[in-house]
Amino acid sequence: MAISPQIFPPRKRRPSMESFISPKLNDLNLLHSLLHLTTQISSINPSTTLFLLKRNAIAVVRKAKLLAVLFEDLIRNSDTALASSSSSSSFLLCLEETYIVLHRIKTLIEDCSNGSKFFFLMQIETVADNFHKLTGELSTLLDIFPVHDLDLNDDVQELVILIRKHCSQSKSVIEDSETELRNEVVSVLERIKNEIVPDQSRLASIFERLQIRDSSSCRAEIESLEDEIQNRSDENSKSEIVALIGLVRYAKCVLFGASTTAAASSAVEAQRRKQPSELVVPADFRCPISLELMRDPVVVATGQTYDRESIKLWMDSGHNTCPKTGQTMAHTELIPNRALRNMIALWCREQKIPFDAETVTGRPSSRVTNKAALEATRMTALFLVNKLKVPVTNSQSMEDSNGVVYELRFLAKTDSDSRACIAEAGAIPLLVRYLSFDVGVHSPSLQVNAVTTILNLSILEANKTRIMETDGALNGVAEVLRSGATWEAKANAAATVFSLSGVPAYRKRLGRKTRVVNGLVQLARCGPEGPRRDALAAILSLAADRESVAKLVEGGAVEMAVEVMAAVPEEAATVLEAVIKRGGLVAVAAAYNGIKRLGAVLREGSERARESAAATLVTMCRKGGSEVVGELAAIPGVERVIWEIMAVGSVRGRRKAATLLRILRRWAAGLDGGEIEGFSTTTMTSATTTVVVPTSNSIAQ
Repeated sequence: MAISPQIFPPRKRRPSMESFISPKLNDLNLLHSLLHLTTQISSINPSTTLFLLKRNAIAVVRKAKLLAVLFEDLIRNSDTALASSSSSSSFLLCLEETYIVLHRIKTLIEDCSNGSKFFFLMQIETVADNFHKLTGELSTLLDIFPVHDLDLNDDVQELVILIRKHCSQSKSVIEDSETELRNEVVSVLERIKNEIVPDQSRLASIFERLQIRDSSSCRAEIESLEDEIQNRSDENSKSEIVALIGLVRYAKCVLFGASTTAAASSAVEAQRRKQPSELVVPADFRCPISLELMRDPVVVATGQTYDRESIKLWMDSGHNTCPKTGQTMAHTELIPNRALRNMIALWCREQKIPFDAETVTGRPSSRVTNKAALEATRMTALFLVNKLKVPVTNSQSMEDSNGVVYELRFLAKTDSDSRACIAEAGAIPLLVRYLSFDVGVHSPSLQVNAVTTILNLSILEANKTRIMETDGALNGVAEVLRSGATWEAKANAAATVFSLSGVPAYRKRLGRKTRVVNGLVQLARCGPEGPRRDALAAILSLAADRESVAKLVEGGAVEMAVEVMAAVPEEAATVLEAVIKRGGLVAVAAAYNGIKRLGAVLREGSERARESAAATLVTMCRKGGSEVVGELAAIPGVERVIWEIMAVGSVRGRRKAATLLRILRRWAAGLDGGEIEGFSTTTMTSATTTVVVPTSNSIAQ
């Protein structure tokens, strides 16, 4: 039985000596596998699939075609040929090694055909040497091939001798035009590094010779180069690839123009399909801050787990408290949660979600910088921003603007240097123009791209200040939040509020804006799951400021959290805990009708949701008095649920459950009257029962 090609899945890395293992099959099955493999190589047409080193690839393919004839003859005469072999073990070993070499040849050709063209060009000597080495290995195997021990006819024996001769005389061939093209690219990169804008006609000639002729080809080339970065461990190699990415991005905008609306929309949709947002991510795999899938989970001093990027942003903003518990952190050391990271990685593999986790040490890899890449990014940003300065007068110009804004959105997503270059070029005031209600009506995708670009820019700390100080920026984000044309636009507006609120001073400003608060509350109440989570994350961030909490309570955040608790119990309970903790009696009164729902979360919620529900109920009982405690006590089986949390809950959950149980028991002891936890009760006793009736003073002041 022939080996299926699925045994060796498509590879992005260059083949190496250790890339493949010997297949353990008997002679006949191995011969069938070799025939199948040589047939696959023979079907490749380097003249159409390769643009460089065609002569090297064509020579290898010809040898594979000749070998196919040999394997066909061996299979056809297997009974006599194999039986006549006096050294079957050495013969089998030779076949196994031949299989490995042929498979490496096939992989090399496929990598050259499907990989990055620029990377292929810059590594042309290395790739040519790989062709030569593999041909040399094939020649060595043919030298020890037991031709005379096998019952082969004269023609086939002569064929083997011919192949052996061709392999031994093989040379590495690089055309002068290929070397010239590589030197041309190096020259352009050097000019960009020296801040000299490359000549457009020269750039066009390079891309034409590389057969990159439109925006989609450029996008594919950028993706291939990004794949190559993942395959490199050497920082110098990564730096060179980053420079090539910068060059392709610049040329894409200058030579082929910004993406059309259809292309931009399809690219955004394709990118969205790669994200796990449409899947139901297990609650324990979500970061309590961003509510997104954690890529690098770390444990802080309080024992809570967060995604490294989110908690680091929180601490860099000046916070010394745990976002979830509110406790002051004894230290700022972040301890990698390797067990959880491995579980997340396993889940992502099962769901076919890319998981770009950091190294097992938990340390994020350093960002690769390159002078040529930085200058190319600056040129690209300036080119795009200058195109946006043209006034929008009609639908056609609006469509053109949409393509430019999409390119900025894509660029702003890449790295900090890109975000800095875009903002320095003056993009933010121009983007604000596209946040209006009218733009949303006439071009929803333009509004989405504009608000998403601002969101991506806000990731950089320096850009937060630029956005907050830009006239109309906050009002524009609030406008999209309240009346955006699509749910995606509203969700990204909410995410922008969350990002900006990472700075305490800006959190205060955002929390004082009624339109922002009302927009977040309305989105959390009525939006689909993804936008709802974004809104709840922003509300949770605003709730860290006591002044903002008053606005949140006034805007109905408490009632909203109670309403959505059945749909998103963990997020709703966390928001409710944060708001009630700083919201006083008004917040407690607003949440009074949600006590039974909190009880349901205690019974059925995730560990984190139960923890937040218990903490919320403790705060409500302490501030709200006997009416609140009585409402909680009236929930059937509540004590049993609390006992369960005390037994199997988290450390904080057990502590809060114990406090809650203590409050309930002291309240029960107050059946005979007296002061309980700062509130008073009166009792009515009948012959059979004792009933506690809250007095008018039962709400603690």
